Amino acid sequence: MMHAQDLTLTQQAAAIKSGELDANELLTQTLERIAQRDPLINSTPVIFEQRSREMLASAPRGTLYGVPLTIKDMYSLPWRAPRSATSGELLPASASGAYRRLRDAGAIIVGVANQHEMGMGTTGAQSVYGAQHNPWNLEYCAGGSSGGSAAAVSAHLVAGSIGSDSGGSTRIPAAYCGVVGMKVTFGSLPYDGYFGITTSLSAPGVLARNSADARLLAEALLERTLTARSLETLRVGIVRDPYVNDCDPHVVSAFEAALTATGWQTIDIEVDHLELAGASFLSRLVSEIGRPPNPVFDQLSVASKALLLAGSLMPATYVPRGERVRAGVRDSLARVFQSVDVIAWPTTPTPAPPLSTTWLNLPSGPATVDMANVRQAALANLTGVPGISIPIGLHPTGLPIGLQLLAPWNDEGILLDAADGFERATSREFARWTAPEFAD
Repeated sequence: MMHAQDLTLTQQAAAIKSGELDANELLTQTLERIAQRDPLINSTPVIFEQRSREMLASAPRGTLYGVPLTIKDMYSLPWRAPRSATSGELLPASASGAYRRLRDAGAIIVGVANQHEMGMGTTGAQSVYGAQHNPWNLEYCAGGSSGGSAAAVSAHLVAGSIGSDSGGSTRIPAAYCGVVGMKVTFGSLPYDGYFGITTSLSAPGVLARNSADARLLAEALLERTLTARSLETLRVGIVRDPYVNDCDPHVVSAFEAALTATGWQTIDIEVDHLELAGASFLSRLVSEIGRPPNPVFDQLSVASKALLLAGSLMPATYVPRGERVRAGVRDSLARVFQSVDVIAWPTTPTPAPPLSTTWLNLPSGPATVDMANVRQAALANLTGVPGISIPIGLHPTGLPIGLQLLAPWNDEGILLDAADGFERATSREFARWTAPEFAD
Protein backbone atom coordinates (compact mmCIF):
# COMPACT_ATOMS: atom_id res chain seq x y z
CA MET A 1 0.00 0.00 0.00
CA MET A 2 1.27 3.51 -0.87
CA HIS A 3 2.73 5.42 2.07
CA ALA A 4 0.72 8.54 2.92
CA GLN A 5 3.82 10.72 2.31
CA ASP A 6 3.98 9.44 -1.27
CA LEU A 7 0.50 10.77 -2.03
CA THR A 8 0.47 14.10 -3.80
CA LEU A 9 -0.78 17.20 -2.03
CA THR A 10 -4.12 17.07 -3.86
CA GLN A 11 -4.45 13.37 -3.03
CA GLN A 12 -3.73 14.01 0.64
CA ALA A 13 -6.28 16.81 0.82
CA ALA A 14 -8.93 14.74 -0.99
CA ALA A 15 -8.30 11.64 1.12
CA ILE A 16 -8.62 13.60 4.35
CA LYS A 17 -11.81 15.27 3.13
CA SER A 18 -13.38 11.91 2.19
CA GLY A 19 -12.35 10.27 5.45
CA GLU A 20 -10.05 7.75 3.77
CA LEU A 21 -7.05 9.29 5.51
CA ASP A 22 -6.95 10.50 9.11
CA ALA A 23 -5.27 13.90 9.43
CA ASN A 24 -3.70 13.03 12.78
CA GLU A 25 -2.20 9.86 11.33
CA LEU A 26 -0.85 11.78 8.33
CA LEU A 27 0.79 14.29 10.63
CA THR A 28 2.39 11.52 12.69
CA GLN A 29 3.66 9.79 9.54
CA THR A 30 5.03 13.08 8.22
CA LEU A 31 7.01 13.71 11.39
CA GLU A 32 8.32 10.15 11.25
CA ARG A 33 9.32 10.49 7.58
CA ILE A 34 11.22 13.71 8.30
CA ALA A 35 13.05 12.06 11.21
CA GLN A 36 13.91 9.09 9.01
CA ARG A 37 15.04 10.81 5.80
CA ASP A 38 16.02 14.37 6.59
CA PRO A 39 19.37 13.66 8.26
CA LEU A 40 20.63 12.92 4.73
CA ILE A 41 19.39 16.11 3.05
CA ASN A 42 19.05 18.62 5.92
CA SER A 43 15.94 20.24 4.48
CA THR A 44 13.93 20.77 7.66
CA PRO A 45 16.18 21.54 10.64
CA VAL A 46 13.43 22.88 12.94
CA ILE A 47 10.35 20.73 13.66
CA PHE A 48 7.14 21.81 15.39
CA GLU A 49 5.61 18.60 16.69
CA GLN A 50 3.52 20.17 19.47
CA ARG A 51 2.66 23.34 17.55
CA SER A 52 1.61 21.37 14.48
CA ARG A 53 -0.71 19.20 16.55
CA GLU A 54 -2.22 22.35 18.06
CA MET A 55 -2.72 23.78 14.56
CA LEU A 56 -4.49 20.60 13.47
CA ALA A 57 -6.75 20.61 16.50
CA SER A 58 -8.05 24.08 15.61
CA ALA A 59 -7.71 23.98 11.81
CA PRO A 60 -10.68 25.14 9.72
CA ARG A 61 -11.99 22.76 7.06
CA GLY A 62 -10.41 24.64 4.19
CA THR A 63 -8.94 23.38 0.92
CA LEU A 64 -5.72 22.31 2.63
CA TYR A 65 -7.27 20.93 5.80
CA GLY A 66 -4.84 18.62 7.57
CA VAL A 67 -2.11 18.79 4.90
CA PRO A 68 1.39 19.11 6.43
CA LEU A 69 3.69 21.73 4.91
CA THR A 70 7.04 23.33 5.66
CA ILE A 71 7.76 27.05 5.37
CA LYS A 72 11.00 28.86 4.62
CA ASP A 73 12.96 30.51 7.42
CA MET A 74 12.00 33.98 6.11
CA TYR A 75 8.43 34.01 7.46
CA SER A 76 7.28 34.89 10.95
CA LEU A 77 5.16 32.35 12.80
CA PRO A 78 3.19 33.13 15.96
CA TRP A 79 5.60 31.05 17.99
CA ARG A 80 8.87 31.64 16.10
CA ALA A 81 10.75 34.58 14.60
CA PRO A 82 12.41 34.10 11.20
CA ARG A 83 16.19 33.75 11.14
CA SER A 84 16.86 33.39 7.40
CA ALA A 85 19.38 30.63 8.17
CA THR A 86 21.42 32.87 10.48
CA SER A 87 22.12 32.73 14.19
CA GLY A 88 19.64 35.43 15.25
CA GLU A 89 16.05 36.59 15.02
CA LEU A 90 15.52 39.06 12.18
CA LEU A 91 11.85 39.95 12.71
CA PRO A 92 9.49 39.55 15.68
CA ALA A 93 7.45 36.38 15.97
CA SER A 94 3.98 37.03 14.53
CA ALA A 95 1.26 35.56 12.35
CA SER A 96 2.73 36.63 9.00
CA GLY A 97 0.57 37.18 5.95
CA ALA A 98 1.68 33.89 4.39
CA TYR A 99 1.08 32.00 7.63
CA ARG A 100 -2.43 33.44 7.95
CA ARG A 101 -3.35 32.39 4.41
CA LEU A 102 -2.13 28.83 5.02
CA ARG A 103 -3.75 28.61 8.44
CA ASP A 104 -7.08 29.80 7.07
CA ALA A 105 -6.92 27.10 4.39
CA GLY A 106 -6.45 24.48 7.12
CA ALA A 107 -2.80 23.64 6.37
CA ILE A 108 -0.46 22.42 9.11
CA ILE A 109 3.05 23.88 9.46
CA VAL A 110 5.31 21.03 10.62
CA GLY A 111 8.68 22.74 10.38
CA VAL A 112 11.01 25.40 9.05
CA ALA A 113 12.59 24.80 5.66
CA ASN A 114 16.34 25.31 5.47
CA GLN A 115 17.66 27.94 3.04
CA HIS A 116 20.77 29.74 1.85
CA GLU A 117 21.98 32.27 4.41
CA MET A 118 20.02 35.54 4.25
CA GLY A 119 18.54 34.33 0.96
CA MET A 120 21.72 35.54 -0.75
CA GLY A 121 22.79 32.52 -2.78
CA THR A 122 21.49 30.01 -5.30
CA THR A 123 23.21 26.86 -4.02
CA GLY A 124 21.89 26.25 -0.50
CA ALA A 125 25.46 25.53 0.58
CA GLN A 126 25.67 28.28 3.22
CA SER A 127 23.38 28.10 6.27
CA VAL A 128 23.69 28.17 10.03
CA TYR A 129 21.91 24.79 9.93
CA GLY A 130 24.37 23.37 7.38
CA ALA A 131 24.12 22.84 3.63
CA GLN A 132 21.05 21.41 1.95
CA HIS A 133 21.68 18.29 -0.15
CA ASN A 134 20.02 17.37 -3.43
CA PRO A 135 17.83 14.25 -3.07
CA TRP A 136 18.88 13.14 -6.58
CA ASN A 137 22.55 13.07 -5.56
CA LEU A 138 23.52 14.00 -2.03
CA GLU A 139 26.86 15.45 -3.10
CA TYR A 140 25.13 18.09 -5.22
CA CYS A 141 23.37 21.39 -4.47
CA ALA A 142 19.68 21.50 -3.67
CA GLY A 143 19.63 25.10 -4.89
CA GLY A 144 18.88 28.37 -3.22
CA SER A 145 17.78 30.12 -1.57
CA SER A 146 14.69 27.92 -1.00
CA GLY A 147 16.71 24.71 -1.21
CA GLY A 148 15.20 23.13 1.89
CA SER A 149 11.68 23.54 0.52
CA ALA A 150 12.55 21.94 -2.83
CA ALA A 151 14.54 19.10 -1.28
CA ALA A 152 11.77 18.24 1.21
CA VAL A 153 9.19 18.02 -1.56
CA SER A 154 11.52 16.03 -3.82
CA ALA A 155 12.30 13.51 -1.07
CA HIS A 156 8.59 13.15 -0.19
CA LEU A 157 8.96 14.50 3.33
CA VAL A 158 6.04 16.83 2.67
CA ALA A 159 3.86 17.26 -0.40
CA GLY A 160 4.28 21.04 -0.51
CA SER A 161 6.36 23.86 0.90
CA ILE A 162 6.44 27.65 0.90
CA GLY A 163 9.59 29.36 -0.36
CA SER A 164 10.42 32.84 -1.55
CA ASP A 165 11.96 34.29 -4.70
CA SER A 166 14.11 37.44 -4.87
CA GLY A 167 16.31 36.32 -7.77
CA GLY A 168 15.11 32.84 -8.69
CA SER A 169 15.08 31.45 -5.16
CA THR A 170 11.99 29.30 -5.75
CA ARG A 171 12.51 28.42 -9.41
CA ILE A 172 16.21 27.51 -9.21
CA PRO A 173 15.92 24.88 -6.43
CA ALA A 174 12.78 23.52 -8.12
CA ALA A 175 14.82 22.93 -11.27
CA TYR A 176 17.72 21.40 -9.34
CA CYS A 177 15.49 19.02 -7.36
CA GLY A 178 13.04 18.03 -10.10
CA VAL A 179 9.87 19.62 -8.69
CA VAL A 180 7.48 22.43 -9.64
CA GLY A 181 8.30 25.84 -8.21
CA MET A 182 6.27 28.99 -8.84
CA LYS A 183 7.01 32.61 -7.89
CA VAL A 184 3.83 34.63 -7.60
CA THR A 185 3.35 38.20 -8.80
CA PHE A 186 5.12 40.79 -6.66
CA GLY A 187 2.85 42.19 -3.96
CA SER A 188 0.03 39.72 -4.49
CA LEU A 189 -0.38 38.81 -0.81
CA PRO A 190 0.32 40.54 2.52
CA TYR A 191 4.06 40.93 3.19
CA ASP A 192 3.88 41.56 6.93
CA GLY A 193 6.12 39.16 8.83
CA TYR A 194 8.09 38.39 5.66
CA PHE A 195 11.84 39.03 5.62
CA GLY A 196 11.59 40.08 1.95
CA ILE A 197 9.32 42.99 2.85
CA THR A 198 12.17 45.52 2.46
CA THR A 199 12.82 44.68 -1.19
CA SER A 200 10.99 45.51 -4.41
CA LEU A 201 12.12 42.22 -5.96
CA SER A 202 11.02 39.46 -3.61
CA ALA A 203 7.82 37.43 -3.76
CA PRO A 204 6.62 34.26 -2.02
CA GLY A 205 6.72 30.99 -3.91
CA VAL A 206 5.19 27.53 -3.77
CA LEU A 207 6.96 24.21 -4.31
CA ALA A 208 5.13 20.97 -5.08
CA ARG A 209 5.47 17.77 -7.08
CA ASN A 210 3.17 18.67 -9.97
CA SER A 211 1.11 21.50 -11.42
CA ALA A 212 -2.15 20.47 -9.72
CA ASP A 213 -0.49 20.52 -6.31
CA ALA A 214 1.16 23.87 -7.05
CA ARG A 215 -2.23 25.25 -8.10
CA LEU A 216 -3.92 24.18 -4.87
CA LEU A 217 -1.12 25.61 -2.76
CA ALA A 218 -0.96 28.85 -4.75
CA GLU A 219 -4.73 29.33 -4.49
CA ALA A 220 -4.45 29.17 -0.71
CA LEU A 221 -1.53 31.58 -0.66
CA LEU A 222 -3.14 34.06 -3.08
CA GLU A 223 -6.62 33.55 -1.60
CA ARG A 224 -8.24 33.33 -5.04
CA THR A 225 -9.24 30.60 -7.47
CA LEU A 226 -6.92 29.83 -10.39
CA THR A 227 -9.43 28.12 -12.65
CA ALA A 228 -7.81 25.43 -14.79
CA ARG A 229 -8.13 25.87 -18.55
CA SER A 230 -7.27 23.42 -21.31
CA LEU A 231 -4.96 25.27 -23.69
CA GLU A 232 -5.48 24.21 -27.29
CA THR A 233 -2.61 26.41 -28.41
CA LEU A 234 -0.05 28.45 -26.57
CA ARG A 235 2.09 31.21 -28.04
CA VAL A 236 5.53 30.94 -26.46
CA GLY A 237 8.07 33.72 -26.78
CA ILE A 238 11.76 32.80 -26.63
CA VAL A 239 14.79 35.01 -26.10
CA ARG A 240 17.58 32.78 -27.34
CA ASP A 241 20.65 34.85 -26.56
CA PRO A 242 21.85 34.38 -23.86
CA TYR A 243 19.04 32.49 -22.11
CA VAL A 244 19.09 29.46 -24.43
CA ASN A 245 22.32 29.74 -26.42
CA ASP A 246 24.58 30.02 -23.37
CA CYS A 247 23.38 26.83 -21.64
CA ASP A 248 24.73 23.31 -21.32
CA PRO A 249 23.96 21.50 -24.63
CA HIS A 250 21.99 18.78 -22.84
CA VAL A 251 19.86 21.44 -21.13
CA VAL A 252 19.18 23.03 -24.52
CA SER A 253 18.21 19.65 -25.99
CA ALA A 254 15.76 18.99 -23.15
CA PHE A 255 14.32 22.50 -23.57
CA GLU A 256 13.76 22.03 -27.30
CA ALA A 257 12.29 18.55 -26.77
CA ALA A 258 9.83 19.91 -24.19
CA LEU A 259 8.55 22.56 -26.61
CA THR A 260 8.26 19.98 -29.40
CA ALA A 261 6.33 17.57 -27.15
CA THR A 262 3.67 20.16 -26.39
CA GLY A 263 3.20 21.40 -29.94
CA TRP A 264 3.21 24.98 -28.68
CA GLN A 265 3.77 27.77 -31.18
CA THR A 266 7.20 29.28 -30.57
CA ILE A 267 8.09 32.85 -31.52
CA ASP A 268 11.53 34.40 -31.17
CA ILE A 269 11.12 37.71 -29.35
CA GLU A 270 13.16 40.68 -28.19
CA VAL A 271 12.76 42.60 -24.93
CA ASP A 272 14.11 46.12 -25.06
CA HIS A 273 17.01 47.03 -22.75
CA LEU A 274 17.49 43.37 -21.79
CA GLU A 275 21.26 43.77 -21.93
CA LEU A 276 20.94 46.24 -19.02
CA ALA A 277 18.42 44.24 -16.99
CA GLY A 278 21.06 42.35 -15.02
CA ALA A 279 22.81 45.54 -13.94
CA SER A 280 19.48 47.13 -13.04
CA PHE A 281 18.52 44.08 -10.97
CA LEU A 282 21.84 44.02 -9.11
CA SER A 283 21.81 47.76 -8.39
CA ARG A 284 18.40 47.43 -6.79
CA LEU A 285 19.20 44.17 -4.98
CA VAL A 286 22.38 45.28 -3.25
CA SER A 287 20.97 48.72 -2.40
CA GLU A 288 17.93 47.16 -0.75
CA ILE A 289 19.70 44.41 1.18
CA GLY A 290 22.28 46.91 2.41
CA ARG A 291 19.74 49.32 3.91
CA PRO A 292 18.47 47.87 7.20
CA PRO A 293 20.81 47.24 10.16
CA ASN A 294 21.61 43.57 10.51
CA PRO A 295 21.80 42.22 14.08
CA VAL A 296 23.74 39.10 13.01
CA PHE A 297 26.25 40.74 10.65
CA ASP A 298 29.31 39.61 12.60
CA GLN A 299 28.22 35.96 12.39
CA LEU A 300 27.57 35.93 8.63
CA SER A 301 29.70 34.23 6.01
CA VAL A 302 32.25 36.29 4.10
CA ALA A 303 30.08 36.19 0.96
CA SER A 304 27.01 37.55 2.75
CA LYS A 305 29.03 40.26 4.48
CA ALA A 306 30.48 41.33 1.14
CA LEU A 307 27.01 41.69 -0.43
CA LEU A 308 25.70 43.71 2.51
CA LEU A 309 28.75 45.99 2.47
CA ALA A 310 28.43 46.44 -1.28
CA GLY A 311 24.90 47.66 -0.75
CA SER A 312 25.93 50.17 1.88
CA LEU A 313 28.73 51.51 -0.36
CA MET A 314 26.77 51.77 -3.61
CA PRO A 315 26.47 55.36 -4.90
CA ALA A 316 22.91 56.60 -4.63
CA THR A 317 22.95 57.64 -8.30
CA TYR A 318 22.96 53.97 -9.37
CA VAL A 319 19.44 53.40 -8.07
CA PRO A 320 17.52 55.93 -10.23
CA ARG A 321 19.54 54.83 -13.26
CA GLY A 322 18.59 51.24 -12.58
CA GLU A 323 14.96 52.24 -12.10
CA ARG A 324 14.85 53.91 -15.50
CA VAL A 325 16.05 50.67 -17.05
CA ARG A 326 13.53 48.75 -15.00
CA ALA A 327 10.67 50.94 -16.24
CA GLY A 328 11.79 50.48 -19.82
CA VAL A 329 12.02 46.70 -19.48
CA ARG A 330 8.57 46.52 -17.88
CA ASP A 331 7.08 48.61 -20.68
CA SER A 332 8.69 46.43 -23.33
CA LEU A 333 7.57 43.25 -21.57
CA ALA A 334 3.97 44.50 -21.48
CA ARG A 335 4.13 44.97 -25.25
CA VAL A 336 5.66 41.52 -25.76
CA PHE A 337 2.80 39.93 -23.84
CA GLN A 338 0.37 41.36 -26.38
CA SER A 339 1.77 38.93 -28.96
CA VAL A 340 2.72 35.90 -26.80
CA ASP A 341 1.05 34.15 -23.87
CA VAL A 342 4.19 33.14 -21.98
CA ILE A 343 7.96 33.47 -22.30
CA ALA A 344 10.20 30.40 -22.02
CA TRP A 345 13.83 29.43 -21.55
CA PRO A 346 15.75 26.95 -19.33
CA THR A 347 15.39 27.67 -15.62
CA THR A 348 19.10 27.19 -14.98
CA PRO A 349 21.91 26.98 -17.56
CA THR A 350 23.19 23.69 -16.13
CA PRO A 351 21.85 21.07 -13.73
CA ALA A 352 22.80 21.30 -10.07
CA PRO A 353 26.56 21.58 -9.49
CA PRO A 354 28.42 19.71 -6.73
CA LEU A 355 28.33 21.34 -3.31
CA SER A 356 32.11 21.57 -3.51
CA THR A 357 32.19 24.12 -6.36
CA THR A 358 31.03 27.67 -6.99
CA TRP A 359 31.82 27.72 -10.73
CA LEU A 360 30.13 26.49 -13.90
CA ASN A 361 31.49 25.96 -17.40
CA LEU A 362 29.17 27.58 -19.94
CA PRO A 363 29.57 27.88 -23.72
CA SER A 364 30.59 31.51 -23.11
CA GLY A 365 33.23 30.47 -20.56
CA PRO A 366 33.52 30.00 -16.78
CA ALA A 367 30.89 31.70 -14.62
CA THR A 368 29.99 31.66 -10.95
CA VAL A 369 26.94 29.56 -10.10
CA ASP A 370 25.09 32.52 -8.62
CA MET A 371 25.66 34.89 -11.53
CA ALA A 372 24.70 32.27 -14.13
CA ASN A 373 21.53 31.30 -12.27
CA VAL A 374 20.44 34.84 -11.50
CA ARG A 375 20.94 35.77 -15.15
CA GLN A 376 18.26 33.23 -16.08
CA ALA A 377 15.89 34.25 -13.27
CA ALA A 378 16.22 37.98 -12.65
CA LEU A 379 13.80 39.28 -15.30
CA ALA A 380 10.80 38.00 -13.31
CA ASN A 381 12.01 39.70 -10.14
CA LEU A 382 12.99 42.96 -11.80
CA THR A 383 9.58 43.30 -13.46
CA GLY A 384 7.43 41.56 -10.82
CA VAL A 385 5.82 39.03 -13.18
CA PRO A 386 5.06 35.47 -12.02
CA GLY A 387 7.31 32.62 -13.11
CA ILE A 388 7.35 28.85 -12.85
CA SER A 389 9.89 26.05 -13.23
CA ILE A 390 8.73 22.58 -14.25
CA PRO A 391 10.84 19.42 -14.56
CA ILE A 392 11.35 18.32 -18.18
CA GLY A 393 14.09 15.71 -18.23
CA LEU A 394 17.33 14.34 -16.85
CA HIS A 395 20.87 15.41 -17.65
CA PRO A 396 23.45 12.64 -18.37
CA THR A 397 24.67 13.24 -14.81
CA GLY A 398 21.29 11.91 -13.64
CA LEU A 399 20.19 15.33 -12.33
CA PRO A 400 16.92 17.10 -13.24
CA ILE A 401 16.53 19.87 -15.82
CA GLY A 402 13.90 22.61 -15.52
CA LEU A 403 11.88 24.66 -17.99
CA GLN A 404 11.03 28.22 -16.94
CA LEU A 405 7.89 30.06 -18.04
CA LEU A 406 7.02 33.70 -17.34
CA ALA A 407 3.53 35.17 -17.68
CA PRO A 408 1.87 38.59 -17.44
CA TRP A 409 1.30 40.14 -14.04
CA ASN A 410 -1.28 38.29 -11.88
CA ASP A 411 -1.75 35.50 -14.45
CA GLU A 412 -0.35 32.64 -12.40
CA GLY A 413 -3.17 30.54 -13.82
CA ILE A 414 -1.73 30.40 -17.34
CA LEU A 415 1.60 29.19 -15.95
CA LEU A 416 -0.16 26.31 -14.21
CA ASP A 417 -2.28 25.60 -17.30
CA ALA A 418 0.88 25.42 -19.39
CA ALA A 419 2.59 23.19 -16.84
CA ASP A 420 -0.42 20.88 -16.83
CA GLY A 421 -0.39 20.85 -20.64
CA PHE A 422 3.23 19.75 -20.66
CA GLU A 423 2.51 17.07 -18.04
CA ARG A 424 -0.35 15.71 -20.13
CA ALA A 425 1.72 15.79 -23.34
CA THR A 426 4.42 13.69 -21.64
CA SER A 427 2.01 11.27 -19.88
CA ARG A 428 2.90 12.99 -16.59
CA GLU A 429 6.23 11.14 -16.61
CA PHE A 430 8.13 13.93 -14.87
CA ALA A 431 5.25 14.80 -12.52
CA ARG A 432 5.54 11.32 -11.00
CA TRP A 433 9.28 11.45 -10.40
CA THR A 434 10.84 10.12 -7.23
CA ALA A 435 14.46 10.94 -6.47
CA PRO A 436 16.40 7.65 -6.75
CA GLU A 437 18.08 8.23 -3.40
CA PHE A 438 14.63 7.84 -1.79
CA ALA A 439 12.80 5.46 -4.11
CA ASP A 440 11.20 2.65 -2.13
